[in-house]
Amino acid sequence: MTDLAAQPGVIPYVDNHDGPRRLLTVELRPFPSSSVPYAPIVSIDGRQFVVSWGAVTFEIPADRNVHVSAHLHTNYGSQAAATPFASIVLAPHPEPVRLTAQFTGSGGSMFPVG
Repeated sequence: MTDLAAQPGVIPYVDNHDGPRRLLTVELRPFPSSSVPYAPIVSIDGRQFVVSWGAVTFEIPADRNVHVSAHLHTNYGSQAAATPFASIVLAPHPEPVRLTAQFTGSGGSMFPVG
């Protein structure tokens, strides 16, 4: 485990990577459909994490591209349903990055903030 992953609340990078790492914070805003309970899911390089609403921090590689996506999932009612994905590819960079993910009934978006 790296020093970054040892910080409280940081989800460690779980795939094989021996290079430098940085912090990624994803801000997940609740889906406006209040009648259906959705669970937010963030994927880092294809590995899915069920997370909570608000800011979630991950450790990611700093020396290569990293694919980040998010979607909302529910088992409410008679079948499972998911929202469209919000996705971005982060270029190599040594500094921490913060993203916001937003969802609507017709799609999702993910973009850097700050």
